Amino acid sequence: MTAFRLIALTAATLALAACETRTGLDAPPAELASFKLGHVAVVADKATKAPISRDAQPEQWKAALSKAVRDRFGRIDGDTFYHLGVHVDGYALAPPGVPLVISPKSVLIISVTLITDTEGGKVLNPKPEQLTVFETLSGGTVVGTGLTKTAEEQMENLSFNAALAIEDWLAKNPQFFDPDAKPIVTIPAASVK
Repeated sequence: MTAFRLIALTAATLALAACETRTGLDAPPAELASFKLGHVAVVADKATKAPISRDAQPEQWKAALSKAVRDRFGRIDGDTFYHLGVHVDGYALAPPGVPLVISPKSVLIISVTLITDTEGGKVLNPKPEQLTVFETLSGGTVVGTGLTKTAEEQMENLSFNAALAIEDWLAKNPQFFDPDAKPIVTIPAASVK
């Protein structure tokens, strides 16, 4: 095995290990002060499909993402409504491939906007937050889900991970809910000496 393949395999294994620790809906939700989910608007009409991808219709993305966001944020019962705008920028749904030779992974890129229910619907992040999420693989496999899952199952998996990424982003930005709060800044491990 060449050094390049060993490094690539190690990086993929670490990335998959990180995916496996994702928070399920049975875990307590993030502390989001007074947050209560109002409307969820998902737009996918102009999503870019990767060259190697299964097809997905905008309505399918809208249904999958709306459900995932409502499932995740419906557990938080604050006293102030906030609305989420989610734009599907691009995606790749892994098609069946040749195991261990060509096994593409699924990915979803979204842009998120948080809007208050007060102040005439003030947008709290004028520049939409772009988030990239990957599929969660199960069973410790490094083979893409194109061989084992339908496009709908891949979309459900990606939508679940997207809702979790939105929750993580909101938790790191308490200033959205309390003007006196400061954003939580994380330092990448590679830059710590």
